[in-house]
Amino acid sequence: MVLKLEHVTKRFGAFTAVKDLSITIPEKEMFGFLGANGAGKTTTFRMILGLLDSSEGKITWDGKLINYSTSHLVGYLPEERGLYPKLKVSDQIVYLARLRGMPKNAAVSQLKYWLEKFKVPEYEHKKVEELSKGNQQKIQFIAAVIHNPRLLILDEPFSGLDPVNVEMLKEAVLSLKEKGTTIVFSSHQMHHVEEMCEHLCIMHKGAPVVHGSLKEIKRAFGKKNLVIHADFPLEFLREYPGVVKAKSTTEGIHLQIDGEHVAEKILKEIVNKGFIRKFDLEEPSLNDIFIEKVGDSYE
Repeated sequence: MVLKLEHVTKRFGAFTAVKDLSITIPEKEMFGFLGANGAGKTTTFRMILGLLDSSEGKITWDGKLINYSTSHLVGYLPEERGLYPKLKVSDQIVYLARLRGMPKNAAVSQLKYWLEKFKVPEYEHKKVEELSKGNQQKIQFIAAVIHNPRLLILDEPFSGLDPVNVEMLKEAVLSLKEKGTTIVFSSHQMHHVEEMCEHLCIMHKGAPVVHGSLKEIKRAFGKKNLVIHADFPLEFLREYPGVVKAKSTTEGIHLQIDGEHVAEKILKEIVNKGFIRKFDLEEPSLNDIFIEKVGDSYE
């Protein structure tokens, strides 16, 4: 059940929201979309869901077009909340599950399972408007997954949640992936994508600027980060050959370097100068890659 976007473009009048997007999203994997507001992420999701038609190109899932006949296999958590505030949680979720073809008793038991998982069983008979924003987000998530979708699309699922609820939702998403659901999600926070996704696509002004496997993207970037904490001045390393960027910290210096060979030379250079508390060579972060490709910081 591979999800494929081939040369997908979406125009609204003279404005192009998505430009020539071609990506393959492997089955049973977690795929991340990154990009600032207006980068084209939500428009892409709406086209995948068949809520918007593409202007050019095609989107297939398992070789077939996505339409109403596949809707019971898909779950969607929109960025804007769409629950009925006056309805009780149970009535609402069961109604939505039945629209997806679930029997009532199966929907009720699934709802109880998820409420227990999110540690809020007492919300079953509460009205949505009585819940905090974070807890409304949990209910919205349950609405998206109640019918055990094969493909789950999450638009900014972690926005507005406190750290405890973010972890709870992450665990839920990862447990669905382990059971074989293909998950596509967008996030403003790079570290979520970095932590959870094997594949990703960075979008900028509607066009994909980087896409592929996270490991390959980092490898192809070439540059590494080097963190040094020492009991002697390190400022001279700013001008060292192979150092691309440098940032001083209270404990030492953070360098972006051209590769591992530079770290080796720097170590030889400083090893006799005094006590080195930390010498840590790290992979580039997604933020580093984003800044290089898009030209501005993301957070």
